[in-house]
Amino acid sequence: MKKRRTVGLISAVQSEGALLIKGLGLVRRAGPGPACFTSRAGGTDYVYVVSGMAKANAGHAAGLLIRDYSPDVVVSFGIGGAYPGAGLTVGDVAVATKEVYADEGVETTKGFHPLEMIGIPMLRARGKRYFNEFPLNRRLGKRALSAALTVGRAASGPFATVSTCTGTRKKAVQLRTRLRAICENMEGAAIAQICSLYGIPCAELRGISNIVEDRDRSRWDILLAARVACEAVLALLAGADLRV
Repeated sequence: MKKRRTVGLISAVQSEGALLIKGLGLVRRAGPGPACFTSRAGGTDYVYVVSGMAKANAGHAAGLLIRDYSPDVVVSFGIGGAYPGAGLTVGDVAVATKEVYADEGVETTKGFHPLEMIGIPMLRARGKRYFNEFPLNRRLGKRALSAALTVGRAASGPFATVSTCTGTRKKAVQLRTRLRAICENMEGAAIAQICSLYGIPCAELRGISNIVEDRDRSRWDILLAARVACEAVLALLAGADLRV
């Protein structure tokens, strides 16, 4: 008998996944903890978890998703802000090649230094030490980018996960220069870390809601960003066997 596969899906807030809930026919399951929606289509079970905002919530939700449902892959998605010079604009889709904790490290008179300066890794798993950076699955990433390009403009590159949303162009340029990241978010690195801990292939896609500049909410389009992110995820799920 052919083994069923399970695809885990995770975003910070339910509004980011509204189109996905409809498109996959996801139904909310009763119970404590983060909101969880499930559905079944063909040989695939889908589990969508709404983590809540920021790293602690995201890591907790990813751990519960893996513990309770043993997904074959995890797809993290939502909205994000694109850094100046990254070649992205509002309504585009960004696909992560790796996730980077932007804030964890040491601030000295010579500037910011990542966790290597302390010498204590964020994670040890399968003979590897991870400090600030967590690679995403390359094969899934390529498929995700191809799927995103069927929706519209898309690009791939490193993502930055921050604790404080960047609200000045000066800081955005600093982060872009230091990390070579194309966009920022508040959850992705924590999800990538937990997936690395348990050896679960992970991909991440984000619709661009704004350019990270001197903060001006009037220039944002959150609804558009959430829609294109969901459309890209649905294209990924429809167009590829996600076994890796």
